[in-house]
Amino acid sequence: MNVKTFMMLAGVGVVFSGCVSVESFSPDALKHFAAPQELIAKKNLNQTNGSAKAYVYDWGPQRKELAAESLIPRKYMGSYCQSQQGHLKLAYKSTMSMLKNSWSKKLLATYRDVNQGIGAYRCVRKNGPDWIVSIEPVSERKRDGQGEVRIVHLLTQVMTEDEARRFYRSASSSSKKANTSTNRNNKNTKAVAKEPEPKESPELPAEKPPAPVKAEPVVAATPQQQQMKYYVAARRDLNSGRNELNACNSAQRAYNYGRLQGTNARNVYAESGILLARCLSAVPSFSNRFSQPKARAKRILQELANQYNHAGAKRMLRQMK
Repeated sequence: MNVKTFMMLAGVGVVFSGCVSVESFSPDALKHFAAPQELIAKKNLNQTNGSAKAYVYDWGPQRKELAAESLIPRKYMGSYCQSQQGHLKLAYKSTMSMLKNSWSKKLLATYRDVNQGIGAYRCVRKNGPDWIVSIEPVSERKRDGQGEVRIVHLLTQVMTEDEARRFYRSASSSSKKANTSTNRNNKNTKAVAKEPEPKESPELPAEKPPAPVKAEPVVAATPQQQQMKYYVAARRDLNSGRNELNACNSAQRAYNYGRLQGTNARNVYAESGILLARCLSAVPSFSNRFSQPKARAKRILQELANQYNHAGAKRMLRQMK
C-alpha cells in the first residue's frame, strides 16, 4: 500500500468516526421501543449513570465537513415520534439555564446545530397520549487533546407537561432577571466611566483571567428509580383518594417509561398501566384531557392482559364491557 492510498483511507476513517448512520434514525428502526425513556437508555443518549453526554458541535476548521453530533438526541426523538404516528414540535425554547458559564451561552447561541437541537419537544400523536422530551446543554468546552474540536454536554429527559411548564417558565424568568441585572450593571459602568479620572494614577498589573472551572456533571436518577418514584406516588395518592390529578399525572409518567430491564421494572410498568387505566376511566379531571379516554384505557389493559397475562387487567376489562 503506497502512502497516498494510506492517507486517503485514514481520512475516510476520520470522517466516519464522528457519524451515526442514516438508517439508525429511520422510524422503522426505532418503532420497537416501548417508550421514549427506553429509547434514551438503549441508544445511550445520556451517559450510563444518567448524566449529560458529550456531543461534538464544532469539529474545527480542519474537519468542518463533518456533521455535528449535537443534533443526535433530537433526531432520535423525532424519528421515534414518527414511528408512533406523531410529529415532534418545539414546546418550550431553551434558555440554557443549566449552563453556568455566560461565555459558553453566548458561544453556543451562535451555532445553529446546537440551537435546533435543544429545548422541550412535544410528540403530538394521533393515537395515544402525547409525551415531552427535554434536551438541555449542561456544559461546554474544548475536547481534550483534540485541538479546535468543541463539545457540549446534553442532558435528555422525559418530562410531564407540568414539569416542563415549571422548568421552562422558571428558567425563562431567571434569564430575564439576569439580563436586567446585567443591563443595570452596564449602565452603572457607563456612568462611572464619564467621571474624570485623576491625572496621576499608579498603573496596576493586568489581572490574569480566572482559570476555567470544569462543570460538575449533572447526574439523574436511573430510569428504573424514576419510574418507581412516580409509580409509588401515584398508587399512594390514588388509594388515599387525594390529589387524584397529580396521582394520574404520576401514573402516566411511570407508564411512559415503558418496559425497562429488570423484574421489578417490568412489574412497575404493568402496575402503573393499571393505575393509568383507572385514571382514564374513573378520574374526570384527568380523562377529560383525552379524546376517547375509555378506549385508551382498554388498549392499555388489553396489552397487559395479552402480554403479561395480568389478572387485574383481565378483571377490569370484564368490568368495562
